Amino acid sequence: MVTYTYLLILFLTVIICFVASFDKRLQFNKYFLPFFKAVFLVSIPFIAWDIWFTSNGVWWFNTTYTLGILIAGLPIEEWLFFICIPFSCIFTYFCVDKYYSLKYLQAYNNMIVFITIVVCAVVALLNTDKIYTLVTAIITIISVIYLHFIARVTWITKASLVFGVLMLGFFPVDGVLTGFGLESPIVNYNPKDFLGIRLLTIPIEDAVYGYTQFLLILYFFSIFRKKVDFKSNSQ
Repeated sequence: MVTYTYLLILFLTVIICFVASFDKRLQFNKYFLPFFKAVFLVSIPFIAWDIWFTSNGVWWFNTTYTLGILIAGLPIEEWLFFICIPFSCIFTYFCVDKYYSLKYLQAYNNMIVFITIVVCAVVALLNTDKIYTLVTAIITIISVIYLHFIARVTWITKASLVFGVLMLGFFPVDGVLTGFGLESPIVNYNPKDFLGIRLLTIPIEDAVYGYTQFLLILYFFSIFRKKVDFKSNSQ
């Protein structure tokens, strides 16, 4: 049963959202293809990042809690992570967006972007020797700059608020992965490669990593979703 731990975490994370996707009031199932397109595009660099860090010992996996099937050095559960976790996140945002416009939050976009860039820039400059911290901060800065100043999306604050809510689910999921309630962590981190600041058992970099991934998938999902909505409205 222990070998199914990581897989079980992913299943429990996604199953309720997946079943609810077929609710006639939501009909998120018609956006499965846009979601998978978005996940595919964003997962390419993130999985490459994962493989590189794993091969260089920045983090590693305790295969006691996995099926033992490795692809490019990563447990198969880690590959599924890049589908299951984003699915629950995007589904949650979709539901919030469907029932609450929250347009007033657009007024705070500049502030959120400014704070994000400044904090990440300072952290990066002060921790050039910590590869996980440095790369996470740089990728977050680049992503936020692109979304706000080039793509000019209007939902950064709304997405940030939703991600804040998602943190309630992030703690038990990533908490178990990083060792909460287990004899040893499923995901282990090299102490010299990150700040050492943990939210319970979770490195703070994980939260920023997840935030950036969420924003990028949401961006591409929004683009692909428009095509589905356009076809539906044309019929």
